[in-house]
Amino acid sequence: MSGPTVLLADDHAAIRAGLRIILEGQGIVVVGEAADGDVAVRNAAALRPDVVLMDLRMPGRDGVAATREIVERGLSEVLVLKSFDEDELVFGAIRAGAAGFLLKTADAATLTQAVRSVAAGDGVLDPRVTRRALAAAALSVHDAPARRREHPELTSREREVLDGIAQGWSNAQLAERLSISVPTVKTHVSSVLAKLGARSRAHAAALTRRPQS
Repeated sequence: MSGPTVLLADDHAAIRAGLRIILEGQGIVVVGEAADGDVAVRNAAALRPDVVLMDLRMPGRDGVAATREIVERGLSEVLVLKSFDEDELVFGAIRAGAAGFLLKTADAATLTQAVRSVAAGDGVLDPRVTRRALAAAALSVHDAPARRREHPELTSREREVLDGIAQGWSNAQLAERLSISVPTVKTHVSSVLAKLGARSRAHAAALTRRPQS
C-alpha cells in the first residue's frame, strides 16, 4: 500500500464517491465505507484503517457517538469533516477524541494533507473550524479548579509543547521550533495529554482556552 488507509463514513453516497476519487488520486488507500455510525464502528473494527473520515450527522448512531467508540477502542484516528453550522457537534467530537477537523469545502490538497497528518499522529486544528468550538469548550471548563486551568502539573517543556498544540503546530513544527527531535515531541505530547486527561490534541487545545469576559 502506497499511503495511509482510510474508511469513509458519510450517509451520502455521492460524497463518499467524491472523497474516494480525491484520496485515491493522491495515493491514499480507501479500504471501506459506511453510511451510518454503527457501520462505521463495525468497519473500523474489521478493517483497522489509519484514519476514519467522519461525517457528524448520520442516521442512527451519529458521528460523535461513533467517534467516541472508535477512539475508546483504539480502532483508528478520526478526522471529522463538518459543515459551517455544526459547532455544537464539533465540541462533542472534541470530547470524544477526534484528532482533527476540516470543513467539507476543503480543497483536495488540504484534505489529503490532513489525512496524512492525522495518520502520522498529528492533529489537524483548522482555525476556521475549531475557533468557536474551542471557545465553547473553554466555557465548559470555566468552573474547573484554577490548578487545572494553569496546568502546574506540566513541566516547562510540556507547557511549550501545549502552547504549540494550541496553535495547531504539527510534531515536525514543534520539533523545529523547540530544537528537539520528533520522537521527543511525541513523548511530550503523550505526557501532556495524559496529565490533562485530554483525549486528543484538539481536547488539549480546548483546555488551554479561557472564556472571554
